[in-house]
Amino acid sequence: MLDKIRSKEQYEAINQMIEKYITKATKLGGFHALNKREDSELTRLTFLARDFEQVMMLPITFKQSLNSIVQHRLDEMKINQGDLAELINVSGSKISKILSGKQEPDIHFLKSIHKHLGIDGNLLLRVI
Repeated sequence: MLDKIRSKEQYEAINQMIEKYITKATKLGGFHALNKREDSELTRLTFLARDFEQVMMLPITFKQSLNSIVQHRLDEMKINQGDLAELINVSGSKISKILSGKQEPDIHFLKSIHKHLGIDGNLLLRVI
């Protein structure tokens, strides 16, 4: 039994197996239709894939900037940088400078966007 995915090829094979279980569950009306062995195997495969993604793929594919993360969240919330400035009680020019990379974010800014935008603090620390 595979205990760890060690290559992209294994990862792709695991994803194909996961997809088969998902397809079967969908056709049968939901995951409750899988038997205990299938449900257990799907869970195991999902954790293997997740662990591989966290170690091998996210550092490569998750190269984001503070600007892109904040802008994405502002778009989701349907607010703009001016609204954010009011929300976290800083000037619009400070927001603009930080998001354009002309000024380093301070602790107040990071804590405020974590609190008011719901952005994971660990993610913020990784991108600054």
